[in-house]
Amino acid sequence: MKISTKGRYALRVMLDLAIHNTGEYIPLKEISQRQNITVKYLEQIIPHLKKAGYLKSTRGNSGGYRLAREPEGYVIGDILRAVEGNLAPVSCLEDERNLCEMSDTCPTLEFWKGLERAISDYVDGVTLQDLLNQRHNLAGNDYSI
Repeated sequence: MKISTKGRYALRVMLDLAIHNTGEYIPLKEISQRQNITVKYLEQIIPHLKKAGYLKSTRGNSGGYRLAREPEGYVIGDILRAVEGNLAPVSCLEDERNLCEMSDTCPTLEFWKGLERAISDYVDGVTLQDLLNQRHNLAGNDYSI
């Protein structure tokens, strides 16, 4: 499994909005400049995040985007799935029911299921607040003697 640029950027957008979360709406242009991502590309990502209910938006002079809830309410796995779709490492695990004709006899299926569980456990065990805390801890270690 490889997370696409769209998934990586979606996570960066959400983190940017969490870092600059004052309750005010943030113009896409500001996010674009801070994250060095074109507005055009962000316009492809934002609808996925809005559809998932992760962002609120408003139009006009003071228009822009903001988080719909507090950072601890966002699970990283959910953000990635909103943009990437299913995070299954192989196609036979993408559907609710495994449609592969070899699923009953496949000697590698349990391995793939285990990998899928490991991926899900990790991405579903981290919140946007955890990333904020990690960022804060890294910034706190920025001193020299």
